[in-house]
Amino acid sequence: MGSASIAMLGIVHEQLTEDNYDYWKVCLKRYLVGQGLWDVVTGKIPQPGKDADDYEDWKKKNALALHAIQLSCGPDIYKKFGKTSSAKDAWEHLAPSHLRQPDDHEDSVEENGKFHHRSYQTLYTAIENGDWEETKRLLDLQDNAVSARITSNGDTALHVAILAGHLGIADELVKLMSADDLEITNEFGSTALSLAAINGCTKLAKAMVKKNPKLVTISNNLHIDGAIPVIVASLYNRKDMVHYLYKVTPIDELSPEKGHNGSTLLHCLIIAEIYDVALKLLEEYPKLGLTKDRFGKYTLRILAQKPSAFPSGTKLVFWRRWIYSSISLFGELVSGLLTNFVPDVYHRKLVHHEALRILSCICKEIPELSESQLTDIGMDEMIYDAVKHGILEFIVELIKCDPPIIWRKDSKGRTIFAHSIVLRQEKIFSLIHGFGTRKNIMAHRHDIFGNNFLHLAAKLSPPGQLGRVSGPALQMQRELQWFKEVESMVQPKCKEEVNENNKTPATLFTEEHRQLAKEGESWMKNTAASGMVVSTLIAAVMFTTAFTVPGGNDEETGRPLFLKYDEFTVFVLSNAISMFASSTSLLMFLGILTARYAEKDFFRSLPVKVIMGLFCLFLSIVTMMVAFGSAIFMTVINDRLSWVNIPVILLALIPVALFCILQFPLLIHIIHCTFVSTISSKPGKHPPRLR
Repeated sequence: MGSASIAMLGIVHEQLTEDNYDYWKVCLKRYLVGQGLWDVVTGKIPQPGKDADDYEDWKKKNALALHAIQLSCGPDIYKKFGKTSSAKDAWEHLAPSHLRQPDDHEDSVEENGKFHHRSYQTLYTAIENGDWEETKRLLDLQDNAVSARITSNGDTALHVAILAGHLGIADELVKLMSADDLEITNEFGSTALSLAAINGCTKLAKAMVKKNPKLVTISNNLHIDGAIPVIVASLYNRKDMVHYLYKVTPIDELSPEKGHNGSTLLHCLIIAEIYDVALKLLEEYPKLGLTKDRFGKYTLRILAQKPSAFPSGTKLVFWRRWIYSSISLFGELVSGLLTNFVPDVYHRKLVHHEALRILSCICKEIPELSESQLTDIGMDEMIYDAVKHGILEFIVELIKCDPPIIWRKDSKGRTIFAHSIVLRQEKIFSLIHGFGTRKNIMAHRHDIFGNNFLHLAAKLSPPGQLGRVSGPALQMQRELQWFKEVESMVQPKCKEEVNENNKTPATLFTEEHRQLAKEGESWMKNTAASGMVVSTLIAAVMFTTAFTVPGGNDEETGRPLFLKYDEFTVFVLSNAISMFASSTSLLMFLGILTARYAEKDFFRSLPVKVIMGLFCLFLSIVTMMVAFGSAIFMTVINDRLSWVNIPVILLALIPVALFCILQFPLLIHIIHCTFVSTISSKPGKHPPRLR
């Protein structure tokens, strides 16, 4: 069994030889320990008697360990202990002293195609150490050493220099080698150019290709069978190398008629986001996007699974969104300044621009395909993936290029818009409003399970989409928003239709969301209980403070002594507002605790109560701090402690700041979910224009 085959088995990287025992031993030991077989090999678990209860378990482990040893050392060495049935005995027989053959012709090539490389050990060491003078001396001593295979994997000196990163030595070796020498491959099928492509050694690659232009068409079998160097470079995301190799690779080598090289390269370019080269390739051969590659995949499917390639799949903070929208890809002064300020945003917009052009180029070929061809390339799966990832641009471009695609059903009888409901993609769903009267026909379609659009909206949202909304109560609200939005567009009879399980949409919604409703109720009550404690404390303190004003009262008139100060007016007003706000907050939270928690309550009633409760709580805390600050100010005014006012005021801001940090995000999120982020019943911002 060859070294490559062993590596594929995941046991060791290469077979046992006379030179690699220590490394081989470590690798195999780790494997045996990981499989729970090491104690059998070392004898820590001795062989029990055949009548013992644990004999069968030992026998199985012994066989597994012995088999792993046999595979790892290869047939030639295994012959020495092939008759033994004990993994322990086999392990002990593999010590270095047992491996050497008495008549070992180290310079010759064996009949099975393996080559002895020990005579080149000194050369290998010199290259690994980066010693060019020693390397040159050894090359001069041995004929054809520059093209000899000097490792057990069949690497030449050039292979070793590239892998060791000594590009200076590699460059000198290229000068010494003939054009044919550069075509030598190791046991993994890699030429030196393939290794240079992996490591991004563009300058070295140019020197090799200049000496032998055919190198760019010699395939490499290390990672992808039959992959030419430009594919290897794209697989490792070596952009500079890809640009150079694409330029020198004969373009007909990448044509669909020539094989899988073109489609595989396109696939790797998309994955590596080298869209400019991918676009050039597609402009030469537009059909490559719908041609199967060596992985058995299609480039269009790759795009459908790559939301980061499109604007709809990119999340930016608000100021980056503004810069993104302000950047022009083609020259303006302001745009140039913004580009220099945030180059990553410019790069992302350029990527999106090129990806959209690639998508458009591929989609233009779709109308030429028959129904069977669309099925063969997996169009239904592509549509599902694009909807799942929320890639609005993909769906829009698909509809523009092939309008009848909106009627296409998959194996479950679901269309694009049915998927958008099930997968909760509101931007894609909103496109349905751009189809005029056809919307009514599409909304009346059923899948093979008898589900209409409202049944699909009644299903529980996928976990990924549900997790985008924080808190079970708000998740329940989001589900109700979807249900009511779809309900508003379907015909009235759809509300009473039953599916194959004899369930109406309302019944299905209740069953699917029963657990979520319980969790939402618990979340609401916990939130209300926490807020209620704080509101009660503030109300009690403010009520008491109203009758114990700072400075006390005049004994004769009963009027507050500080009544003449403006600060006292601030104190009274803030105290009153805090009292009323905390009482209102208390009542709102009480209303949440005593609510019925029917499904419809999660839609508007409960969220509004939480909003009012949190807002009033925040207002009561702010005004309580104002009252406290004004009281302190009146107490120490015109006194030697007047400097105390500033630190007191600053300290009073701490509770307000903490509330803003801890609770304000929740308040803003609930407001956004309730009044802003609803499922739009209006047409999408950019509905596709049909041809």
